[in-house]
Amino acid sequence: MLHCFRVTLAILLLAVSIKLSHAFQRNGHAKMKSAVFLSPKFVLGPGSVLDKYYYNIDFPRGHIALKSFNGEVVDEAGNSVPLHETYLHHWATVRYYQRRGATNPDYNGPLELDKSDHILVRNSGVCQKNSNGQYYGLGSETRGTATFVPDPYGIEVGNPADIPAGYEEGWLLNVHAIDTRGVEDKLGCTECRCDLYNVTKDQYDRPLRPDYKGGLSCCYDYTQCRLREGIESAERRGLYVRYTVKWLDWDEFIVPVKIYIFDVTDTWKRLENSTGQNAEHECHVEYEVKSCRASGMANNGCTDTKRVSLTMPTGGSVIYGVAHQHAGGTGSTLYGEGGRVICSSIPTYGEGNEAGNEAGYIVGMSSCYPRPGSVKINDGETLILESNYSSTQGHTGVMGLFYILVADELPKPSIHIPLSKSVNQV
Repeated sequence: MLHCFRVTLAILLLAVSIKLSHAFQRNGHAKMKSAVFLSPKFVLGPGSVLDKYYYNIDFPRGHIALKSFNGEVVDEAGNSVPLHETYLHHWATVRYYQRRGATNPDYNGPLELDKSDHILVRNSGVCQKNSNGQYYGLGSETRGTATFVPDPYGIEVGNPADIPAGYEEGWLLNVHAIDTRGVEDKLGCTECRCDLYNVTKDQYDRPLRPDYKGGLSCCYDYTQCRLREGIESAERRGLYVRYTVKWLDWDEFIVPVKIYIFDVTDTWKRLENSTGQNAEHECHVEYEVKSCRASGMANNGCTDTKRVSLTMPTGGSVIYGVAHQHAGGTGSTLYGEGGRVICSSIPTYGEGNEAGNEAGYIVGMSSCYPRPGSVKINDGETLILESNYSSTQGHTGVMGLFYILVADELPKPSIHIPLSKSVNQV
């Protein structure tokens, strides 16, 4: 009987060893894949603006788990371009399904949802329509912000079971960049102040509101920010967004996570007879910070604090979090019920001239990596998003977004050792 127990135990331990080895090899960093891609070339001159949507970009294909995505602006020689020359206002990657045989959209803008050839695949966040549907998106902070999804988690894409029959998966890249070489006011140009762009209508030829001082509606594609006298606007150069993607081939050991993006400008309203999880969300993406001196609020330490209360549709364990802010931002926090901190994300400002350390620009945002299972959000829980900016001077077109990755459940043990009859009988 004892001999039988030892043999059975030895076999079980061997099976455990093999399965552990398999899990490590499949889900460990040794199997990590990485590729570097370039966006289509774009050309900018002093003061000029690019806001382009590139469809069907180069991207890893197949049923995979995305682990990270990082991008930056480079010149034709592959050199990193500093923010004080070309300001990366934002880049965003959006997932969609395209009917097989269909051509790429021939217009410069987000996907039109009524087009039968293309289906937008949004993240799990609460914003609606064409607002904040991206899978990834950052701005000036892109070089110094961690986006890596910790093991054993991953963002699942390319699952054939999810792609409608007759369609294939595609990705688009939106790039919004502003060339600030030779401009009269670098900060004003990056904050898209309308007076510096001499703009009175938006890109759709609609008149701007009289109180609209600056933002995306004033620095759209082909607009021009005011140059200093004597600056030649003909000094144009070719640029790219260079982006690096890391991923794993999907397998049973990877735990899927959902992407949620919250927006402090969300003016949502609960639908009639709903519980709050069914609501209309209008995320405005940007807002204005008024100077504390102009607003008479200098006694608050010149901090502009904007908050919004939101309902989490489906809860789970938070495994990653990060905020997106513009120059002037001092940090953003996502709170759960009872005031507990889910994640606080703080900007890092550069101190030099080199790319990645540009003085006066946000060059990184701190990311949260809670211990798995330590930070949970319940279904329907009320969250508070808070975005803080310095208001010693006014700012236009600022943002207060917050990204979190949520797992529906914690990883389950991949190894189960049933007791055999031989063991039970000893």
